[in-house]
Amino acid sequence: MARETLLLLALACLCIGLAAADWNILNPKWRFDAKQDPWKNYCESWRINVELNNIRDFEVVPQECVDHIKKYMTSSQYTADSERAIEEVTLYLSKCCTLKGDGKDAWIFDVDDTLISTIPYFKKHGFGGEKVNSSSFEAWMKDSKAPALDHTFKLFHQIKDKGIKIFLVSSRKETLRSPTVDNLIKVGYHGWSSLILRGLDDEYMHVEQYKSQARKKLVDQGYRIWGIVGDQWSSIKGLPEAKRTFKLPNSIYYLP
Repeated sequence: MARETLLLLALACLCIGLAAADWNILNPKWRFDAKQDPWKNYCESWRINVELNNIRDFEVVPQECVDHIKKYMTSSQYTADSERAIEEVTLYLSKCCTLKGDGKDAWIFDVDDTLISTIPYFKKHGFGGEKVNSSSFEAWMKDSKAPALDHTFKLFHQIKDKGIKIFLVSSRKETLRSPTVDNLIKVGYHGWSSLILRGLDDEYMHVEQYKSQARKKLVDQGYRIWGIVGDQWSSIKGLPEAKRTFKLPNSIYYLP
């Protein structure tokens, strides 16, 4: 009888331990943690659903999740997620494209948080917890100090070296052309075919519409768009479509 009682107690403890255990991508250990942040699971779920495009049109990150998003976007996990996406691009490039050598093979990159990073700005401006101040953000862009993102830097030059023409389609305003070019060249980007920025007629369009129109102009000129890399869904959605699209993680802001 005593042995049976001990066995039942052991099984009960095991079940309680499993029920209380928790797993999180930022803390991948099965363990009971009495001091666990009660918002952690919610905020990770919120972040994932932003990436899945289930959560849209948000102006700010929920205040309860700002620290979580900051931790992710400055973590090795963010870097690993980005590098994994780039690995998929590289795999696609290895077998996708029958280049004709006629100068009409094309690839599109977004700029901010695709080729260069705005994280230094957001470290000083609420990390998504504040509504973006356009004047402040553009003043920062004019300083041309955004660092390159290593994972896409290598990919950019790999695609260019294959003989594919690169088009940069950014939601930045045309008035930022000079500092944008300076910034890109300063951190090592060169050899793109065109940098497309928003003119006065484009400023009030949704980003998705503006970028779709930019793609249409390229297609009308006979370009075959083999792929797009961007950090926003609005950079890759809409018609005409590229043959493949690849989204990089970004949970700080949303551009419709």
